[in-house]
Amino acid sequence: MNLSDFHYDLPPELIAQQPAERRDQSRLLVLDRQSGDVRHHTFADLPEIVSGDEVFVFNDTRVIPARLWARKPGGGRVEILALSFPTATSILAMTRSSKPLRPSLVLVSEGTGTRLLVASVPAPGRALIELPAGIQPIALLRNEGSTPLPPYIHRGVGADRPEDRERYQTVFARHDGSVAAPTAGLHFTPEILERLQRKGCSLLFVTLHVGPGTFLPVRVDKVEDHRMEHERYEIPEQTAAAIREAKAQRRPILAVGTTTVRTIESAFRDGTLHAGPGETDLFIHPGFRFRTVDRLLTNFHLPGSTLIMLASALAGREKLLEAYRQAVNQRYRFYSYGDCMIIR
Repeated sequence: MNLSDFHYDLPPELIAQQPAERRDQSRLLVLDRQSGDVRHHTFADLPEIVSGDEVFVFNDTRVIPARLWARKPGGGRVEILALSFPTATSILAMTRSSKPLRPSLVLVSEGTGTRLLVASVPAPGRALIELPAGIQPIALLRNEGSTPLPPYIHRGVGADRPEDRERYQTVFARHDGSVAAPTAGLHFTPEILERLQRKGCSLLFVTLHVGPGTFLPVRVDKVEDHRMEHERYEIPEQTAAAIREAKAQRRPILAVGTTTVRTIESAFRDGTLHAGPGETDLFIHPGFRFRTVDRLLTNFHLPGSTLIMLASALAGREKLLEAYRQAVNQRYRFYSYGDCMIIR
């Protein structure tokens, strides 16, 4: 497959720059992957659309205020996106500046003036940053970091809004660690979750901490040559057991978001789903055989992204792109703060 196989035309004005006024006011496209039929709803209709035997699986990761700005000794500005915390006083980060960083360079954070030592540069655009003794990375980010909105949401440098800190977070977020939201979950409200349970649906949770690979572009022409970055996940034993039981009962597993799909498909080994922690670099594209997931609720994704490839693997590329064409014609809102679809 070629990267161009996953292209579609999207008018720029359909890229959502802010969320819907209410989470459940977003629109919901329903795609039947057998027939290709498409229906149009609002997200508030979801409990009426489902049959009631679905097992919903959510990613309960929590987005951290991972974006930080600092200055070089000469005054040049450096953007820092925290990826992980190798030690109690260090940050492994993506960095962006006018000139590459070098080891031993001392940066100063713009908010509190904290000294940030560039301990090493493991790869272009990456840096291991050491903090002064007694300063914890998460505390620093909570104090002066900002919401790591995707680059297609234009807020200006460092200008996330107070509402972004709430709306770029799911209502069921529990575990700190992501640099991007599992956006399919942004549409849910406590009321929608309660209505799904009353309908008979089961609600289960896994955790995958979303890394920068979710928004990094595919830079190869041949899709199969792309390599995903590793991301950490955790599947509680209660969740794994409930999914195993549901599969035995032939209840459909409905994954909320591509990160949830990658988590539970990565943990399926030796004919069963395994609980516990793990890491995944699983790249799902057409030709992949799903072992656990039957249905998917997901947002509308960027052309040529690994996310649209994953959705194509479940729906079929031609049917998915036709659904996208209809969504464009119907003026759906696209990407992280946009509308969503169910592939069933």
